[in-house]
Amino acid sequence: MDNIVLRFGNQVSRNNFSVLWKQEDVFGKFDFKMRRLYFFFSHLSVEYKFEISYENIGKIELYRPRGQATKFLLIQLFGAPRIYEKKVSDCHHYEWVRGVDFTPSCCIGQSYALCLEFPNKLRLLNLHLDFDHYKENEDQLELMEGSPFSCCSGLVPIVNPPTGFDLPYNILFKINSLIQHGCVPRPAIDDYFYQLVDPKRIKIDHIKIALDKIFHLKDCCYEPVKWLQEQYGYTTSTQLPRTPAISLDDGLVYVHRVQITPSKVYFCGPEVNLSNRVLRNYPEDIDNFLRVSFVDEDLYKVQPTALSLCACSTDEDKRTRVYERIISTLRNGIVIGDKKFEFLAPSSRHALDNSIWMFASRPGLTAADIREWMGDFQDIRNVAKYCSRLSQSFCSSRETAIVGRDETEVLPDIEVNRGEATYCFSDGIGKVSEELACKVATKLGCSFIPSAFQIQYGGYKGVVAVDPTSSVKLSLRKSMFRHKSLDTKLDVLAWSNFQPCFLSRQIIILLSYLGVGDQVFQKKQREAIDQLNAMLRDPLSAQEALEMMFTEDITEVLKEMLLCDYKPDAEPFLSMMLQAFHASMLRDLRCRTWIFVPNGRFLMGCLDETRTLEYGQVFLQVSRLSRHLHNQSTHMFSASSSNPNNYIFECEVVVAKSPCLHPGDVRVLKAVNVPALHHMVDCVVFPQKGKRPHPNESSGSNLDGDMYLVCWDRDLIPPLQVEPMEYVAAPTMQVDHDVTIKEVEEYFTNSMVKDNLGIIRMVHTVFADREPRRVMSHECMELAKIHSIAIDFPETGIAAEIPPHLYVKEYPDFMEKTNKRTYRSRSVIGKLFREVKAITPRTIPVKAFTLESAKLHYDPDMEVDGFEGFLSDAFRNKSEYDYKLGNLMEYYGIKTEAEILSCYMSKHFIWKMDLDAIKYAVKSLRMEARTWFNEGSDADSTDNAKAKASAWYHVTYHYTYWGRYNEGMNRAHFLSFAWCVYDQLMQIKRDKLSVNALHLPLPEHQLSQ
Repeated sequence: MDNIVLRFGNQVSRNNFSVLWKQEDVFGKFDFKMRRLYFFFSHLSVEYKFEISYENIGKIELYRPRGQATKFLLIQLFGAPRIYEKKVSDCHHYEWVRGVDFTPSCCIGQSYALCLEFPNKLRLLNLHLDFDHYKENEDQLELMEGSPFSCCSGLVPIVNPPTGFDLPYNILFKINSLIQHGCVPRPAIDDYFYQLVDPKRIKIDHIKIALDKIFHLKDCCYEPVKWLQEQYGYTTSTQLPRTPAISLDDGLVYVHRVQITPSKVYFCGPEVNLSNRVLRNYPEDIDNFLRVSFVDEDLYKVQPTALSLCACSTDEDKRTRVYERIISTLRNGIVIGDKKFEFLAPSSRHALDNSIWMFASRPGLTAADIREWMGDFQDIRNVAKYCSRLSQSFCSSRETAIVGRDETEVLPDIEVNRGEATYCFSDGIGKVSEELACKVATKLGCSFIPSAFQIQYGGYKGVVAVDPTSSVKLSLRKSMFRHKSLDTKLDVLAWSNFQPCFLSRQIIILLSYLGVGDQVFQKKQREAIDQLNAMLRDPLSAQEALEMMFTEDITEVLKEMLLCDYKPDAEPFLSMMLQAFHASMLRDLRCRTWIFVPNGRFLMGCLDETRTLEYGQVFLQVSRLSRHLHNQSTHMFSASSSNPNNYIFECEVVVAKSPCLHPGDVRVLKAVNVPALHHMVDCVVFPQKGKRPHPNESSGSNLDGDMYLVCWDRDLIPPLQVEPMEYVAAPTMQVDHDVTIKEVEEYFTNSMVKDNLGIIRMVHTVFADREPRRVMSHECMELAKIHSIAIDFPETGIAAEIPPHLYVKEYPDFMEKTNKRTYRSRSVIGKLFREVKAITPRTIPVKAFTLESAKLHYDPDMEVDGFEGFLSDAFRNKSEYDYKLGNLMEYYGIKTEAEILSCYMSKHFIWKMDLDAIKYAVKSLRMEARTWFNEGSDADSTDNAKAKASAWYHVTYHYTYWGRYNEGMNRAHFLSFAWCVYDQLMQIKRDKLSVNALHLPLPEHQLSQ
């Protein structure tokens, strides 16, 4: 498309477009293969390229006014385009470099749509095939001159209320969020609107509910004033929902989040987070904390190439405008209303999600005050380590107990010298008394006492394992010490428990080199697929799969349903959940070569404090065993004398720690029975003897919380072993002064540039796939060393560089890089990929619960006497539950109820924190529903509780209630509400099954006796 006119702005009504910026003489191109839209033009002597992915496009509409020589293509955007500037290095070479919004007042960042004007004679081919929301009409599109509206010139769009309006922070945050997400056009936000969201005039609960509803409308609300007036009239005449927010479980908090892209800013939430020690210490200041993430325009991770040029003489020359935007935000902060948020600390996962915490100072408390409370970091003169220690306080954790300093001890580390190397066998691990472990387990709500806990205590961080002989509550070691702190609260980050075992792509590559045959992995994959297929139709297979493959809370409900004779291919809720698990696991097989192995576990590493184990040995005791292993010979394991449900292994096992790139990372050890360690369950216990710690041999890891793959499947024990690589830590860079916050800000931004762990692993996979010597090739050996440097970067500040001779331009087919040159992989990974590719769904196919389904699958066994009296309350509760669940799904872009409940989603969540937030929010919603059930005296009586539960089932499943929820919101009929009280429903079902069994006719052979 040549000579088109490009306009950025906002649609303010059905046929009116407010123009903020205009560029003529633009060349445009739809790249249907790559699903990208490109624009090229020159502006003020600079060549620009805009790139918009099809996923970033919402609605697209062609206006063809009659009698006009031009037509208009109006494209609604979810985010800004990626902006590139052409940089010419010499007369023959140039590169497209990422830029930011260059328009006056950042007009692109304040726009939510673009309008293309081109001659009528120009034909647009097949847009309806690529865009589901494509429309055409013959209306006249009115182009109006708009004006920028953001109160901040850099971070746009952010708005403040007019003079005279003093809105609460939460309301102002939500208004900004509505504008930034295109829910309302900014020109429609006038004084009348602000009057309607002023708590001095309108009840704040009404305001929150109304603004929440606007956010979840399917279309932009062009007349928000009129809409609010109508909404208030409705809500005041009906019963108000309790609150649009989900009531949270203990230990969870709502946190506001801001996402900053190269051209825009988005206010999000507040979102559910597991708390941390800082937030718990300042509960009254929760609205003064802000989690800030730096993301790309598609809201995924910013790649290092967006911040730095490929080839420049100095670091200063390499920095792009995106880099400058990030460092500027860190130094200048973010202003929202009367709050100015300033840099507090990097988040605990800043290396993965490029996020930080900010704090809005108030009289008596500043960001510096909080850092001082967190601990004394003055002795740390390495900026990277200083940054890491700051972020430690923001690890998601649960407070469990206060342990006085006089109730602790510091044990010496167990070390051995080998030449110039010193190895620490106790690196990161201590002990906890049985008494304290029991108290902590109760506080965590565990139904068992875990054998080990990953903890924070003051300035210590690591693992403490239960020692039944210890009279000291907490025994720490120097290797657990991070910084000075006076805090005496014991915070738990994780604990040992059952975790299923999956082979990863990296481990398969290493095992393949070490002699495990391709046919073994193909067999394991087929067995996994067969088990997944069987669980969709066979109750026993479904029970086994839910027991051994999945750990989500919802599996307890599904297992109970199977025990109560519900069929996996018939009962709608059970069926849809199993379909979600099935499709997600198939997708993991295709995309990650993630093969379930029943004869293995992921286990927390611990130390043999009894000093019984020899070098080359481990102690392994696990809970839960598959029926498959029970049916094999039992010479590999024996039941524990203290708990018959636990099993102690005596056999060879494979031990590895992900990520693993060197063949020596895979260790074959001997599991032995040590009676003095029988209290250690669902963890792998390593010896404190030998020439070198086994954890260190496995990818240079330690015992501060690392998880290890442990597999006792004889087919997967490799016949070969390779000497482990020496993991030598890079020297740290020290400064000659106290580390400053400015240096921390610079390090954080530079770490985004140096973030190449994922690239190193990907390149290693390519060389391991194509080189004749595979993982022992020179390239893979070099990459393994580079990888170990990159792993230590957060502690050392020494960045790993990939030399040019290790760049790759061609990728194996299993990586599915459609925009790169590919080849057909001949390795086992390629074979596994092609076997599973044809049967993998692109999305999670879950059958909708239709009116016909309701008529067919309603279970009359669930009706008990008196349920009719509870139908009204049940209907109201389900309406509220469905509304909140639907809002969660839309907020996170999740398509089906089965996906959000299972947390196995077709949408790829690059941020683990998002996935955690979803899990916590869903769990909290289900618990909130349970509190509704327990409200009043109705549930005190067993009969009333059953009648009430029966009503919950009835309003969920009966066809007369189908389609009566979320009316006008175009949402599916949800089924999970009833199963929030699954224990009551299952008791009803068991009672009915017992009664039915009593009335069954006797078998014929008994009648004849």
